[in-house]
Amino acid sequence: MRLWGIADIHLSFKSNREEWGKLQSKGPDDGLILAGDVGETIETLNEAFRVAKLKFKHVFWVPGNHELYTSKSAKENEMHLRGEAKYMACIKAAKQHGVLTPEDDYMTWVYEDDEGYQVAAVICPIFTLYDYSFRPANVTREGALDWAMEEGIKATDETLLHSDPYETRDEWCHRLVSETETKLQKAAELGFPLVIINHWPLREDTIFIPRVPRFSLWCGTKKTEDWHLKYHAKVIVTGHLHVRRTDWIDGVRFEEVSLGYPRQWQEAKDEGHNVNTLLREILPGPPPPKKGQEPTTVWRGRGRGWSLSHGMEPPLIPSSPTARIGL
Repeated sequence: MRLWGIADIHLSFKSNREEWGKLQSKGPDDGLILAGDVGETIETLNEAFRVAKLKFKHVFWVPGNHELYTSKSAKENEMHLRGEAKYMACIKAAKQHGVLTPEDDYMTWVYEDDEGYQVAAVICPIFTLYDYSFRPANVTREGALDWAMEEGIKATDETLLHSDPYETRDEWCHRLVSETETKLQKAAELGFPLVIINHWPLREDTIFIPRVPRFSLWCGTKKTEDWHLKYHAKVIVTGHLHVRRTDWIDGVRFEEVSLGYPRQWQEAKDEGHNVNTLLREILPGPPPPKKGQEPTTVWRGRGRGWSLSHGMEPPLIPSSPTARIGL
């Protein structure tokens, strides 16, 4: 049993939707992680789940910001859904396809390690949202949006992602974080390492988006910074940034597995890659490096992975011609 991951497939784009239709099975017992931003409507989710379940025995999904949007492109019976109600509608769609979500019990995954032994990990899909805390210490929460707008940055979330019934996204985030901590603690007590799946990065130091650095406001919460150690994680799987990379932090592997908008993975396509070759192997994955010999960040902006030091730039997110950023 191998476990694969991908995020930000954005099926509202015709070329991405066509590519998703080419998804192929990796093995009869393999699993697939969809780490958020599948699309904005329930109809899109249903199509993504249908294809994924045809090809993979187990499918895990966590919401991204795009799934939570109250979208004008949605069908009439969906356009009234806001905030938590939209999230629960997504959960209902996932259950209809047998897709596991943050609302389900965590699954224990048994697989063969690189030495041929049967080992186990607990697969933990979570949902944390963000609370605007990924910002400099001298920027207050009250001044955070103005700070981002100084460089023309404003997330589409501010218009389309509602927090109902919570007063703010911050409040919703903090409620989610508290509930998730309780669930992860129980999972960690089983004694197996965890694979934690979230759309938003758990650590601010894994965010590197040079052309839109102040978009960090919408990228997570500092409340999750130590979760990889606190809950004995083996792998952290995230998306959202559209900058594919692998990091080793404190002996834990962090995988950003985004596909991205069509223009952002065009170079990979030009090199002959497709959605199947861009799936990231999560388990078993590569053997852990020896302590003190962890590799530098592996940027995976092209189809093939290559290592660069942190002082060099990976492929960049194209600049937006407007102030509204829609990652």
